[in-house]
Amino acid sequence: MSTILLKGTSFPNVATSEIIEQIEAKKRCKNKLSTWFHCENIYYPNKLNIEQTSSEITAKYKSELISGKSIIDLTGGFGVDFFYFSKQFENVVHTEINKSLSEIVNHNCKQLEISNIKTINTDGIDYLKRENTDFDWIYSDPSRRHDTRGKVFFLKDCLPNIPENLKVLFSHSKNVMLKTSPLLDISSGISELENVKTIHVVAVNNEVKELLWILKNGYNDSIAIETVNLKSTQDEKFNFKLKDEKDSIASFNNPLTYLYEPNSAILKSGAFNQVSKQLGVFKLHQHSHLYTSESLIGFPGRTFRIEKAISYNKKEINKLRIKKANITTRNFPESVQNIRKKFKIKDGGENYLFFTTDLNNKKIVLIANKDLKL
Repeated sequence: MSTILLKGTSFPNVATSEIIEQIEAKKRCKNKLSTWFHCENIYYPNKLNIEQTSSEITAKYKSELISGKSIIDLTGGFGVDFFYFSKQFENVVHTEINKSLSEIVNHNCKQLEISNIKTINTDGIDYLKRENTDFDWIYSDPSRRHDTRGKVFFLKDCLPNIPENLKVLFSHSKNVMLKTSPLLDISSGISELENVKTIHVVAVNNEVKELLWILKNGYNDSIAIETVNLKSTQDEKFNFKLKDEKDSIASFNNPLTYLYEPNSAILKSGAFNQVSKQLGVFKLHQHSHLYTSESLIGFPGRTFRIEKAISYNKKEINKLRIKKANITTRNFPESVQNIRKKFKIKDGGENYLFFTTDLNNKKIVLIANKDLKL
């Protein structure tokens, strides 16, 4: 890179800055978009577009949720979701308001040998308004306006404004899929939208990446929440009805033999009572979101064997003589950083310390490990 900056390139009709931008963009795609990375003659947009696009693993997941003869992607972008939709639908329309990005996708589709597509440089909502075409599905990934950064996240603050244009969408399709940032509050999204059938909370390696909203015209029944943590080994899934979560009550107990921490997708979904009811585990406290059981079960999250439970006080903790440990806090007044400093505990090792609150509102520390052998 530095050599190119100093000496320039042997391509007189191509700016050095453009070549550097292509190199940087391709590097960012190595793990996130391996199909594009390993395909020859791919042209990349700027690094911001690469950062904002779906990863292949999430694009594949969402594409396998739906299928049909036709779909339109109203906010096509770099075309990753669009690429995977082309595997599930006979005809795919990609609309993108940015002319350069639309041209890039059109070029790349030829390199990727996708033939059942149509790329159109236009505003997706305007396209629907002027065309008399129906689709089996409509997809959109609305982006937050720049002037809303740092403020509360509402769908009405995004482009396109989906709540304002729902009637337009439903006049062209019975089925709509929306992708939103995990920053969007689920209850807020439900209040802004209509006919929400299912919400998918999608995490990759325990980091929530996106929310997928399935809307069906005329649907007014209970909303289903489906959580998934996509992993290289085995995906973790947990599903429930929103109404059931509100109506159910969790069971509580003191720490038993095993400790469970739900994955990030479940935590985002708010399925705290349903986890207890469906899996037959006990919560430690209403707000702790840690679970326990006497017998080991398969759990969608992290599982530990509890070695000891002690009260939270300096004398008891110092008796442990632990100099190195992985520390987690749940429903606890102090931060991990403060705890490490106070007790001089370094990060890492085989010990896991959970600082939390029990069902009697007492602050406790659970000493655990991942050796799950009986």
